[in-house]
Amino acid sequence: MKHKIFVGYDSREDIAWQVARHSLQRHAANELEVIPLRQTVLRELGLYTRPFDPMSSTEFSLTRFLTPFLAAQEDGWVLFCDCDFLFTADVRMVFHGLDTAKALYCVQHDYTPAHDIKMDGKQQTTYPRKNWSSFMLFNCGHPDVRALTPSVVNSAMPAFLHRFEWVGNDDHIGSLPLDWNFLEGEYPKPETTPRVIHYTNGGPWFDNWQEVDYADLWLAERDLYLDQVNAEAA
Repeated sequence: MKHKIFVGYDSREDIAWQVARHSLQRHAANELEVIPLRQTVLRELGLYTRPFDPMSSTEFSLTRFLTPFLAAQEDGWVLFCDCDFLFTADVRMVFHGLDTAKALYCVQHDYTPAHDIKMDGKQQTTYPRKNWSSFMLFNCGHPDVRALTPSVVNSAMPAFLHRFEWVGNDDHIGSLPLDWNFLEGEYPKPETTPRVIHYTNGGPWFDNWQEVDYADLWLAERDLYLDQVNAEAA
C-alpha cells in the first residue's frame, strides 16, 4: 500500500505545491499517494464549515487537522506537510520505526521567528509549539487521533489544534530529528543538506524572496517539474 501524504494547498502558491509534490514523488520512485488539501473542495463536501478567517496565513491553517479523517484508514500512519516544503530524500524513511503508542510525530521546534513579516506581507506570529503542525505524522489507530473528528476541527479554537491540546498526554507526541522539517532562515545552514527544507518565511517562488538558503535546490526542482509538464504536453 502506498503511503498517503496530504499537502496543504494555497491558491496563491500553486507552484509551491507542485514543486513539493514533485520532490516527494521523485525521491520516492512515485510510490506515494500525494493529495492536496484544497479548502474549496473541503467546503463543497461539507467537511470544513468554519467561517472564512482573513487572519489565517494560509488556506490550510486549520484544514490540516482533517488529515487523519480524510485518510479513511483504521490504523497505520499518514503524513501532512505544508506546501512550502522541498524534499531532498525519500520521505518513506520517516515511516520506519515509529512507536504505535504515540498519537503523532513531529519536529519539536523551540525558537523565536527571525522575521516580523512573512514573504507575502503577513504578520509573523509567535506562539508555543510554532511550526510543530507544519509536518505531522498521525497515527490513525490512536484514540487521540480518532477523536480528532471534523466536528472538533470545525469548532475548536485554533490554539487548541496547533498546540496539540487534543492529544491526551504530551508523552503521546513523538519527536523527529530536525532535518525532517528544517526551517530555512531560522537555523544556521548545516553542512549536510536537510532531508526536508521548509521555506517557512518565504521561498524563491516569490519575486522578492530569492536570496534564501537552498533557493538553488528549489529552482532546480521547479525546472524538473516544468520539464515534465512540457514533455507531457508535447
